[in-house]
Amino acid sequence: MGNADLRQLAVIEPRPFAELSGSVVAVDAHNWLYRYLTTTVRFTNSDVYTTASGEEVANLVGVVQGLPKFFENDVTPVFVFDGGVTELKEDELDERREQRETYEEQLEAAREREDAEAAEIATLESRTQRLTETIQETTRELLGLLDVPYIEAPAEGEAQAAHMARRGDADYVGTEDYDALLLGAPYTLRQLTSKGDPECMDFEATLERHDLTWEGLVDAAVLVGTDFNEGISGVGPKTAVDLVHEHGDLFAVLEAREETILHADRIRAMFLDPTVTDDYEFDPDVDPDVEAAKRYVTEEWEIPAGEVERGFERIEASVVQTGLDRWT
Repeated sequence: MGNADLRQLAVIEPRPFAELSGSVVAVDAHNWLYRYLTTTVRFTNSDVYTTASGEEVANLVGVVQGLPKFFENDVTPVFVFDGGVTELKEDELDERREQRETYEEQLEAAREREDAEAAEIATLESRTQRLTETIQETTRELLGLLDVPYIEAPAEGEAQAAHMARRGDADYVGTEDYDALLLGAPYTLRQLTSKGDPECMDFEATLERHDLTWEGLVDAAVLVGTDFNEGISGVGPKTAVDLVHEHGDLFAVLEAREETILHADRIRAMFLDPTVTDDYEFDPDVDPDVEAAKRYVTEEWEIPAGEVERGFERIEASVVQTGLDRWT
C-alpha cells in the first residue's frame, strides 16, 4: 500500500531515537526488506551476494546492515510478513510486474552497450529486484538465528502491524507507506531505513487537525485515489476533506458529483476492516546467536565475511550493552 498524497494531510513530526528506547515496533517486513535489498544491489558488487550456484541473496547483507539501528537504540522490531494478496490489489501488482519487465529490458540493453556506465547498470539492477522465495526464506532463517521476532500476517503485513499497534502489542508501526494512517495505526515511524532519526505519523492528531473520523479520513483518501482505485479527477487531498465535510461521506460525495468508484464499499472496508489475526505471539527480549548467524550467512550462503563483519559486531555489542543498561 502507499499513497504519497496523504503526506499533505498527515500530522508528522520528528521522533528522536532517544524517545523510542524500550519500545516495540511492528515492522512491515516486505517494505523494510525491499528497501535494504535494493540499496544493497545498487551499491554492492553482485559477486558479493551471488552464490556459486547463481542464487542471489543480497537480502542477507541488507538485514545485517539494517538491524543494528534497532538494537543500538534499544528498540525491538517485530517483522510482519505479508500473507495472501487481496484481489483488489492484483491490478497494482500487475503494473509493478510490467514496470519491472521494462527495467529488465533496459538493463539487458545497458549491459550490451559499450558506453553504459556502472552507475546506470547498478540503478537498473536495483529496480529489477523482487522478493524471491529464496530471499523470503533466508530472511526468516536469519531473523530466527538472531532471535528477532517475526509473525505471518493472513493478508497485508501493514494491516496486521497496524492491528497489533491498535491492540497495544506494539508501540509503533514501522513502514514508509502512508497507508498505515488509513489502517488506523496510532503512531507510524517512517525513515527507519534512512540515516538519522525517524519521523512519526500521528493518527489521532491527524483526525483532530481535519475534524474527521477514521471513516472520513478513509473516504477522503479514496476520493484522491489509493492502491485499489483511481481517484476522482481534479480532487486533491484538501478538496477531498472539504467534500467529505460538505456531503458527509464517500457515497454522498459520489452521488452529488455523479461519479462512480468501482468497488468503493470494498475498498473502504480494506482499510476500516482489513483481514488480520489475533493469533500471534512474540517475545520482545532478544538473545541472538550471532556466531550461528555468521556461519549461516558466510558459510551456507557464501557472503564474504568482510561484507557483514561490521554489522554483526554492531548487533552483538548493542545487545550486550542493552542488557547491561537494563540491569543498572
